[in-house]
Amino acid sequence: MSGGSALERRRARAGKLFVAPNLAAILVFLLFPLGFSLYLSFHSWDLFSPPRFVGIANYRRLFSDDPLFYIALRNTAVFTVLTLVPTVVISLAVAALLNRKLRGIGIFRTLAFLPLVASTVAMAVVFRFIFASDDGLANILLGWVGLGPVPWLTDPQWAMVSLSLVTVWKSVPFATVILLAAMQGVPENLYEAAKIDGAGSFRRLLSITVPLIRGALSFVLVITVINSVQVFDQAYALTGSNGGPETGTYVLGIMLFQNAFRFYEVGYASALAWVIFAILLAFTLIQQWLSRRAEADL
Repeated sequence: MSGGSALERRRARAGKLFVAPNLAAILVFLLFPLGFSLYLSFHSWDLFSPPRFVGIANYRRLFSDDPLFYIALRNTAVFTVLTLVPTVVISLAVAALLNRKLRGIGIFRTLAFLPLVASTVAMAVVFRFIFASDDGLANILLGWVGLGPVPWLTDPQWAMVSLSLVTVWKSVPFATVILLAAMQGVPENLYEAAKIDGAGSFRRLLSITVPLIRGALSFVLVITVINSVQVFDQAYALTGSNGGPETGTYVLGIMLFQNAFRFYEVGYASALAWVIFAILLAFTLIQQWLSRRAEADL
């Protein structure tokens, strides 16, 4: 018995040693920055002088004294809607098309997943040339079909549409991977029974596939919203660090970057970061509650 207990202790000690580096990394690179940013959100700090405690002044300023916050919040909400709906619909359709046993389907799957490995900044820079007003590829193609040039990046409303298009192009492959993996777990006999009953492809998708991949759809929904609310890199590379033109793409990520690294108001930026976290947490909890309620009704 003593030999067995000694062996168990050695195994437990070895397990702790294997886990220790990961726990240390989480502590240093995740928990400490989170705690420090929460600490800074109650202070005024410019990176050079010592932090000065200001209580909830940063949060009060954010909600009552800074009109740019509500502009960024509105733009982020619009951007999230413009990104979420096309991403879910397109990825669901592409996953359904790729979930077929056809010759050469692997080639089409590879092509569909290529944007997933592209750098977000490099992708945004390429689309910046594509959306150029004068000699951009997008306006050249529109000219071939008799349509006038579109101010993709020079008009505030079109700039938001352009940013959404780029983000959808980047987001669809990841969502497709998740939904395709879920679809491949749906039993074939359900589709065969539906075919016998005369159900078409679209009816089978809505009546069989979508209900059975509800968990994957919920995951895609949450991840897409989180990525949309936290958008920064493609907005920065596509329309610049000011969220232009005017305030057309001035989203929360751009506002956070400007306050932290241009105005050196790190405490104020930390308060904004925690407000973004609270928004995402509330949305995730509501979505999970709705998902559980929908599953209970099945």
